[in-house]
Amino acid sequence: MEIEKAGSDMEMEREEEENDEETQLLRDRFRLSAISIAESEAKKNGMQVSEPIAACISDLAFKYAVEHLAKDLQLFAHHAGRKMVNTEDVILAAHRNENLSLSLRTFCNGLKAKEPQSERKRKKASRKEDKATTSALETADS
Repeated sequence: MEIEKAGSDMEMEREEEENDEETQLLRDRFRLSAISIAESEAKKNGMQVSEPIAACISDLAFKYAVEHLAKDLQLFAHHAGRKMVNTEDVILAAHRNENLSLSLRTFCNGLKAKEPQSERKRKKASRKEDKATTSALETADS
């Protein structure tokens, strides 16, 4: 019994280490992206960003993303009765920043326009068209 318990403890420790490694990798990639964005924006405006400031900005952004944004997204999905976060949750999370919200909506609408309609959506659309045509004919007959 104790051997099984020790084995499950080791397995849990291994999973925690893997999660820590994934979190560290995610943090590093996030940090590199944030620093790159900060430097790019500074360059556009004829400014420079010192390394400690860029690191601080990236750390604050990561902390915000992990502590606030991720929790909000999870709550929005849960409130909608879903286990997965979708684009509407992300847009809702950005509601305090009008420019960001508008950019996200535009981006999502662009993706939806490029996406081919599924067969299910086509069937629904054709049923609506059939009903509209039928009701128009009935109105014309009256």
